[in-house]
Amino acid sequence: MRPDPITVEVIRNAMIYAAEEMGLALRNASYSPNIKERMDHSCALFDATGRLIAQAEHIPAHLGSMPLGVRNTVALLRERDQRPGDVFIVNDPYIAGTHLNDIMIIRPVWWQGTILGYSANKAHHVDVGGRTPGSLSSDARELVEEGVMVPLLSIVRGGDEVPETVEMILANVRSPETTRGDLRAQIAAASLGERRVLELVERYGPDRVLAAWDAILDQGEAQARRAFGTLPPGRYAAEDCLEDDATPGGLVWIRAAVTVGEARVRVDFSGTDPQVPRPINAVFGVTVAGTVYALKAVCDPSSPMNEGWLRRVEITAPPGTVINPVRPAPVGVGNTETNQRVADVILRALAQAVPERVPAASNGSMSNVTVGGLDAARGRSWTFYETIAGGMGGRPGLDGVDGIHCNMTNTMNTPIEAIEQELPVRFLAYEFRPGTGGAGRWRGGCGVRRAWTLLAEEATVSILTERTRVAPWGLAGGQPGALARHLVRRAGGAEEVLPPKHTTRLRRGDALVMQTPGGGGYGPPEERDPEAARQDAADGLL
Repeated sequence: MRPDPITVEVIRNAMIYAAEEMGLALRNASYSPNIKERMDHSCALFDATGRLIAQAEHIPAHLGSMPLGVRNTVALLRERDQRPGDVFIVNDPYIAGTHLNDIMIIRPVWWQGTILGYSANKAHHVDVGGRTPGSLSSDARELVEEGVMVPLLSIVRGGDEVPETVEMILANVRSPETTRGDLRAQIAAASLGERRVLELVERYGPDRVLAAWDAILDQGEAQARRAFGTLPPGRYAAEDCLEDDATPGGLVWIRAAVTVGEARVRVDFSGTDPQVPRPINAVFGVTVAGTVYALKAVCDPSSPMNEGWLRRVEITAPPGTVINPVRPAPVGVGNTETNQRVADVILRALAQAVPERVPAASNGSMSNVTVGGLDAARGRSWTFYETIAGGMGGRPGLDGVDGIHCNMTNTMNTPIEAIEQELPVRFLAYEFRPGTGGAGRWRGGCGVRRAWTLLAEEATVSILTERTRVAPWGLAGGQPGALARHLVRRAGGAEEVLPPKHTTRLRRGDALVMQTPGGGGYGPPEERDPEAARQDAADGLL
């Protein structure tokens, strides 16, 4: 059956909105500020073979890795006994495609005894155990140090929660009630996705819906062909680096060659440095996510993403490298920092092909903070995680945006009020860092200064950041953005400047001061409009 174009369009949009609605349900039912406020979750719908049909506009790091993660999971599920009402859970990064904090929930969509597809979501849980509160240890040497690893398990069987699975997870985390609530929110979101797909099947019939899915994927492939056809054929190479104090020279290099031809793009990461015994390794799903994000943003930002679009992209990453490690390499920070650098490398390569479409480098770091300890006043342990905004790179015709989450994160700001209400901290500052955007005809966006003091007796804090030594690059004659600078100000007044990835103890009255990078500038600074410069001065951004 070949459905008419109008029906295909109706089903396509219904699938996309179903994924969006899943995200709303997950956010509204969740417990942690990280999901409820920052919206650190993503939702998508797949067919029975694991092909991506529709996704919500959520987190690029999640979305780009989920097609691979779901295909891996579906392959494993073929060996399992699956029944209506079952829901499965997995967070093994070498299966699900990101890091242990990102727990993936997947629910088969059944119709009259047959699986038609899968409803899936990922959400970043604030703590999954491991060496440090928040689980993103700066010192992990292997995966087991980063938290509890959940292989593919049943979490709901025949409509009933599997207590053994849930209790195993809760026994290994620092905030079990929050984790329980967030898991149930994920299950509810997956169930909502299933209902919305079944409503379409009831209205149009399974044959027409499945045929429409095939047509949607063909549309996606055609859109990718047109988008890549606008790129000048050729080979464009670039490199950029990560900061790692445990590596000789302190830098780990990512190298990529982007080859454009025949309405197809091939990306080869040969020449990238080997994996390291540090958590900056990124599993292949993360590398796919960063690559696809950069290609989509530059070549085709407006069309829906689905498996058809991905057919026109080929990605090669040598096993054993920092962007495709082998087990048991730790990978916690790979999903937050290395994916940013993968996107930067691909953007820098594409700037050689279409300089008028590519911005200068954005801040290039999610500027992660994890913190936790014992709240004696409330008689419970606590954990908190957030990423902090920075400056966006200047663009042809436009300045970079000040203080925004860029590229692979796409999360929201965690309101100070929500944090202070729940946790033993008091904020001291949350403001732009004037003068941190790179100079240019179009300047880079300013970074952010965000500082708080601890009210509890003690806590452990980890920061996982980049761009403290190698600045975000400018383009077309623009200047680089300012470096990050993070420090602890002790209660007695002493200041300790922190390395980019570091864990330390805080005591009552100590303050953490995070100062994020600015974005690079675009174009020669001497060509900047004098009126724009005057406005920057008036706004206090110089």
